[in-house]
Amino acid sequence: MLLALAAAWGTDLSARQFSSGVNPRQFSSELSAGQFSSGVNPRQFSSERSAGQFSSGVNLVEVYASVTNERGEAVTGLAQGDFELRENGEVQAVSNFAAGEFPLSVAVGLDRSFSMSGTRLPLAKSAARAFLEELRPQDESMVLAIGSEVEVVAPLSADRARQFQALARLDPFGTTGLHDAIIRAIDEVQVAKGRRALVLLSDGDDRYSRSSAAGALDRARRADVMVFPVALGSTRPPLFAELATLTGGRSFHARDPAKLGETLRAIARELREQYLLGYTPSRPLAAGSNEWRSIAVTVKRPGVQVRARDGYLVR
Repeated sequence: MLLALAAAWGTDLSARQFSSGVNPRQFSSELSAGQFSSGVNPRQFSSERSAGQFSSGVNLVEVYASVTNERGEAVTGLAQGDFELRENGEVQAVSNFAAGEFPLSVAVGLDRSFSMSGTRLPLAKSAARAFLEELRPQDESMVLAIGSEVEVVAPLSADRARQFQALARLDPFGTTGLHDAIIRAIDEVQVAKGRRALVLLSDGDDRYSRSSAAGALDRARRADVMVFPVALGSTRPPLFAELATLTGGRSFHARDPAKLGETLRAIARELREQYLLGYTPSRPLAAGSNEWRSIAVTVKRPGVQVRARDGYLVR
């Protein structure tokens, strides 16, 4: 049961269930320069910042965790003591903990290629709208159209009306440069604040991408964007499951088109209820080492599933 890893603190986190006397509203979204990637945001907090923050001068690794029950519903009410976190197999001391709703920036990537003609594209557009409607007013989102080119049809903002209009205008066009689209979407949302996620709706058939599937996976590994791929075709490509496992997201195969909207709403609900664990690695970090460190988190409760990206790269 591996847990979900992810992105930086925002400036307006919920103050619910925070341990160690830390108020998440005090945090900035700045990262320490040139150290880490792949969903982990270690930073060195200056002693000049306001009181009650994380330890001064310590490289802190932050891990976002999604916990669901056997029905796929978010499990809430867990405490810090319910979690165990290991790095490279060694148990780590979780020094800081938060649960609840955190700032979210999400990209919705929609396949609008000719292979999505017929009922697929209208159903995908309706499901994407359902997802956007489920977000909180302060959450930011963007819409990307995937065809022969990848086009940002609605830039990152909280303007849902503009995003709905962009979805409504999409018609089938072009081929599916899926690998290129994954990389572009990750790059677009990577610069945003708070947690970052990509929700991808596609039949999964790549056509004429300049990048390979391995290239898309490598980019996902080096970013801190949770990826939620939804397959609309007859099969779910192995790439979709790999992306989800690597980034701490979740992949879906929409066998019943009538349930696609509920699938997207479930993703939005999962993103609303996550846990954030902070720890300082027991083995010191060496900047510039390009070392991959694995992360595994378990919950001491039966019947639950925990998702996270599988580690981070020390740069």
